[in-house]
Amino acid sequence: MHHMSKFDVLVVGAGPAGLLAAGRAAELGGKVLVLEKMEQPGRKLLITGKGRCNITNSAEIPEFLKHVYPKGRFLRNAFAHYYSDDIIALLEKHGVDISLERGGRYFPTGNKASEVQRALLAWVNELNVEIRCNQRVEHLIIDNNSITGVQVNGQTLMAQKVILATGGKSYPATGSTGDGYQLAKKAGHSIVPPKPALVPLETEGVVAKKLQGLALKNVKISVWVNDKKAGEAFGEMLFTHFGLSGPIILTLSRMVVDEIHKNNKVDITIDLKPALDEQKLDKRLLRDLNEHGKKKISNIFRYWLPSSMVSVFIDLLELDPEKVCHQVSSKERKQIRYLLKNLRFSISGHRSFKEAIITAGGVSTNEISSKTMESKLVTGLYFAGELIDLDAETGGYNLQIAYSTGWLAGNSCMKEL
Repeated sequence: MHHMSKFDVLVVGAGPAGLLAAGRAAELGGKVLVLEKMEQPGRKLLITGKGRCNITNSAEIPEFLKHVYPKGRFLRNAFAHYYSDDIIALLEKHGVDISLERGGRYFPTGNKASEVQRALLAWVNELNVEIRCNQRVEHLIIDNNSITGVQVNGQTLMAQKVILATGGKSYPATGSTGDGYQLAKKAGHSIVPPKPALVPLETEGVVAKKLQGLALKNVKISVWVNDKKAGEAFGEMLFTHFGLSGPIILTLSRMVVDEIHKNNKVDITIDLKPALDEQKLDKRLLRDLNEHGKKKISNIFRYWLPSSMVSVFIDLLELDPEKVCHQVSSKERKQIRYLLKNLRFSISGHRSFKEAIITAGGVSTNEISSKTMESKLVTGLYFAGELIDLDAETGGYNLQIAYSTGWLAGNSCMKEL
C-alpha cells in the first residue's frame, strides 16, 4: 500500500458545503484536498432556484431557524460564526452582483447559478485548494476511533481531518446518491431514514391532469390528515400531469410525505378565494348571477376562475353549462361557493428523489457537535451540509445551512490541528 502525500484536511464532496469547508480550512493555512465524485465540482448549484440560484435569505437568525427542521437550534452556533452577510460579501468580492427579491430571497442579478459556482471555485483556487474530480470515496480509514484517511479509487489518502459533505439523495444526476450515508453508517453513526423533502405531490383522479400547466397565485392550501386540519400555506402553486407542485405545495410537502409514510390518509384543499369569507363570496355570486341572469352559466364562471378551470369546475359540480344564470338554484349556488373555497384532492403519493429539491433525514444531529460539526463518535471526522439531518423550506435557507456548516467544519478542523 503506497501512501500518497499527506493532507491536513480531506473534504468529500465539492458542493457548496464542501467548497466552504475547503476554502475556510485553506484560509487558516491548511493543505486541503477536495474529492468530488462527478466530473465537475458544484454541479448541484447549477440547478438551484431553477438555474438562478437562490443564494440565501435575509431573515434574522431566530426567524430563519423557524424554517428549519427537525431541530433548527442545532445551527445557532454555525450561524453565529458564518451567516448570510458573510456569503454575500464573499460572492461579491468574486464578482457576483446580488439582488434582494421578495420573501427575503437573494439571487445573482444576472440570474445565473453558474456565477455562484464560478465565484466559489475562484475563491478556493486562490487559496490553493486542490480539487480532484471523478474520485469516489469507498471507505473511511478509522484507527482507534480516530480518522486517519480515506480510500478512494483503490488508493489510500492520509489526513488528520476528513469532512463529509456529500449531499443527500435528491437530484441523484448531480452526484448526490446517498454515498455519504453509507460512509457515516460504517463509521458508527445513526442515519435518520432519508425521505424526499420539498417534493411535488401526486393526486388521485384526473382533475390535476386536466389543469396541468395552470399556475395559481394568492391561494390558500390546507392539508388534512385523517380529516383533521394539519397545516396551511398561502401563495403560489402549479397543477401538473401527476398532481400538484409550486412553492406552497413544496413547503407543505415535508408534512405530507411524513404522513404518507405513516400510512395516513392525506387530502389537500385549495381555497381559490381566500380574501372572501363565505358570506362575502355568496353576495358576490348572487350579484353576478342576478346581473347576468340571461347569460349561460359557463360564461359567468370566467369572472370567478381562470378560463382553463371553467369546464373542469362545471364538470365537478355536474352543472349543465347551457343553463342560464337566473335558473341557478340556491342549492347549486351553495355548491359553487363550497367548491371555490374547498377544491379537494386526495394525495396518493409523492415524486421521487429525482424531483425532490432536498432530502429530509441524514446523519443524526445528536451525534455531531453543534459547536464544531465534529463527530462525537470519531475524532477528526466532520460533517457539513445536506448529509446532516437538517432541511428547510424554499427561499435560500438550505444553501445557507450548507455554507454555514461547511465554514464551521473547515474552521474547527484547523483550530484543532
